[in-house]
Amino acid sequence: MRAHLTHQSKPSGLSHLTRLVRTLLAVTALSLLVDCGGGQAGDQVVTLTPSGLPLKAVVVTSGLASPWGLAFLPDGTMLVTEKGGQMRQVSADGRTVSAPITGLPTVAASGQGGLLDVQIDPDYSSAPWVYWSYAEPGTGAESGLAGTAVARGQLSSGTMRMVEVIFRQSPKVSGTGHFGSRLVFARDKTLFITLGERQRDDPSAPTNLFAQDLSKHLGKVVRIQRDGSLPQGNPDFGVPGARPEIWSWGHRNPQGAALHPTTGELWVSEHGPQGGDEINRVLPGRNYGWPWRSYGCPYGSIPGDTCQVGGGTHTPSYEEPLSYWVPLSIAPSGMAFNNGNRYPGWEGQLFVGALAGEALWRLTLQGQVVTSREALFSGLLGRIRDVKQGPDGWLYLLTDSDQGRIMRMER
Repeated sequence: MRAHLTHQSKPSGLSHLTRLVRTLLAVTALSLLVDCGGGQAGDQVVTLTPSGLPLKAVVVTSGLASPWGLAFLPDGTMLVTEKGGQMRQVSADGRTVSAPITGLPTVAASGQGGLLDVQIDPDYSSAPWVYWSYAEPGTGAESGLAGTAVARGQLSSGTMRMVEVIFRQSPKVSGTGHFGSRLVFARDKTLFITLGERQRDDPSAPTNLFAQDLSKHLGKVVRIQRDGSLPQGNPDFGVPGARPEIWSWGHRNPQGAALHPTTGELWVSEHGPQGGDEINRVLPGRNYGWPWRSYGCPYGSIPGDTCQVGGGTHTPSYEEPLSYWVPLSIAPSGMAFNNGNRYPGWEGQLFVGALAGEALWRLTLQGQVVTSREALFSGLLGRIRDVKQGPDGWLYLLTDSDQGRIMRMER
């Protein structure tokens, strides 16, 4: 086993000797360490925050095949989706991983498509529904096409029963990119679904802007009831043909979503193109600008020539992101607000997993304003696909590889 220790910036006011002592203390106190590849339950990866505070990521379980989504059942066990189409149940201590749960529909497991997010019903004790999003292959006249869909079922003895599809993206299209898709229950128990624009938007072709077309689900956040019906309170866009499920529009590929712990509003993370990844506060009826506005440069353009990285001011016509990354993309994915007391001083802060950046980003907030951010575990854990807060108050991370892991961040 190999220790991984990193200083992401030098703590102000500390001598080199003091920093060295702190590092040695961290190694002594947290002696069981593991390198980035694999690891068994209980193994740890240690890093230091910029202030010199040691953090550890503890392996809960490993050997998962490209895990994508994570949800906690009331008994503390976990449901994990694997992009290839399997869902597994993991014991609370991580030592038991079930065989694939049977009864799930076929997924289009190609490119970015496959089995995606998973959530449980907010009234699970009385309505034991499990919800999952996935890339659904087309049939018949739609053969060769695919679209994001959401299904629900009830888990019994390793089988998903009473399975029903409650939402289908319209239209299905060709291609294997930008399916979204996170599932978040609002406080009123309606369901938010984030949907990518399926790489269908071309700023040079105004007739082919799916994220700006309210008759299509692509590049939108939609809001439905738990049974798939239409809730009250969705925005009225006053546009003929506008889909009544649509909550917001002009999104690119939102792969992270969480409710703000104070306001209950939906926040999402979105992949930019070449630069310009975003954190957005998603409000009803608002347009988030893609593809007309981005702080990144669309593929096919040359940054600095036909496009200026960081030059995509959204206001006044479109919603400005709360935070964005330039010039390089971090590829943000799952995210969670810290609602517990496990991390003193970090209450209410936002944690965002990064795929290309291979880090866990901590964003400090003051109201709706992101005042600072820092990368934790940079380069140590691999691609972080999802972040969820467990019933024990710890943050849990999913790492995306063919030997993916569930890890628990401790302080």
